[in-house]
Amino acid sequence: MIKISSHYFHRRTILQIMVYAVLIVGTLIVSLTMQAGTGMFNVSAISSGVIRGALMAIGILTVNFALGLYEQPSTLTVGQVRARAVLSFLFSMAIAGGILFLLPLQSPYQNEQALVALLIIVSGMLIIRLFGGNLFPASYTRQRVLVFGTGARAGVVGQSLQENDPSIELVGYFSSSNEKEPAVSALRVISSGQTLTDAVSKYRVDKIVVALSERRGGSMPMRELLDCKVNGIQVIDIATHFEQFLGQIHLEAVSAGWLIFGDGFKQGLVRSIVKWLFDIIGASLLLIIASPVMLVTALLIFMEGGGPVLYRQERVGRNGRIFNVIKFRSMRNDAEKDGTPRWASAGDARVTRIGKIIRKMRIDELPQLFCVLKGDMSLVGPRPERPYFVDQLTREIPYYALRHGIKPGLTGWAQVRYHYGASIKDTEHKLQYDLYYVKNHSWFLDLVILFETVGVVLTGKGAQ
Repeated sequence: MIKISSHYFHRRTILQIMVYAVLIVGTLIVSLTMQAGTGMFNVSAISSGVIRGALMAIGILTVNFALGLYEQPSTLTVGQVRARAVLSFLFSMAIAGGILFLLPLQSPYQNEQALVALLIIVSGMLIIRLFGGNLFPASYTRQRVLVFGTGARAGVVGQSLQENDPSIELVGYFSSSNEKEPAVSALRVISSGQTLTDAVSKYRVDKIVVALSERRGGSMPMRELLDCKVNGIQVIDIATHFEQFLGQIHLEAVSAGWLIFGDGFKQGLVRSIVKWLFDIIGASLLLIIASPVMLVTALLIFMEGGGPVLYRQERVGRNGRIFNVIKFRSMRNDAEKDGTPRWASAGDARVTRIGKIIRKMRIDELPQLFCVLKGDMSLVGPRPERPYFVDQLTREIPYYALRHGIKPGLTGWAQVRYHYGASIKDTEHKLQYDLYYVKNHSWFLDLVILFETVGVVLTGKGAQ
């Protein structure tokens, strides 16, 4: 994993983006150089290609990123990858054509030939993606991981490795003296008759994940773990594994000490000012762009069931402060006529016909931009919950109150990583992503979330 501005990216993702960017820029430069016919060191061709190619690469890679094509580990099915690849191709050619229209090439260069060259390279990139190929040899991207422990926690780590990343090779499990009853297959335990350093050397291990169910009483060979680390083997604990690998703070693996003494939870004055400016400018621009859609939506809601078009509902904000969230009404007026709050569920009969459409496309959330301008919310942050549910969830889920350490958001890390939550169990899963964001939030992670939100809106992922 590579850490960029407090957020972890898979090494293969970074390399893939860099190579694709070089291919796009390089293809345009080669096309212009061939058109000029003056050799490989034509300054005019290089400068024209770099400027336009860089803009195209930024646009194309941003679209692909928003569509989840660079997501590691990938949660997309083969069908989803292919559908999004086709969508990516259409957007990519529109971006390339748009840039050449706004910055047309001058004689002797021809826009049409440059566009054909880009069409070929972008098609090649997407064909590789369509058939599940990779630009890099498996031996280069493959990582051999040893899980230290054989209990229930080790089993969870091993399962996450095998289910979420095909580039990971699980070498096996190394047992501790304090774990008598293994919860993993005995065939995968490799510690019999050898030390940890011997096992690491024998199986050419790249990373050790310490996942012990019991860490007291000298259960960890500290000297051997230190020797492994000195020799270039990455050694991490189970909580760090889930933070880096899945972008979540795993509730069963984390401890108060790990949260207190680890990195993160940086709020600072500069970060607060940058986030506030980003929220004000972003919300204002989005309101201007979305105003026609909002007007049509209001009209359709009124035509279907009369007023009110908007509804207000109490939510819990930063530091537990109560505020009123504003949304387009997507349910019947008598949705909670008995006065008891309840979560929305799949196929909820309370949702109107127009409500199903606007919830699917997230249009019902657009009025919350006024909450952002007011200062009650941010563009990015944990989704605000109702006081009734907050009281219940705070009692039942550890660390739930930590999500109120920052402003709630219009979209969030949990929203782009997990489907719609309609139960306490779902809320626990989403909290793991919310805690990751609260711990590691930065302007860069905000941009990542906003790009991925575009993909969520386009595909209708997780809507209820």
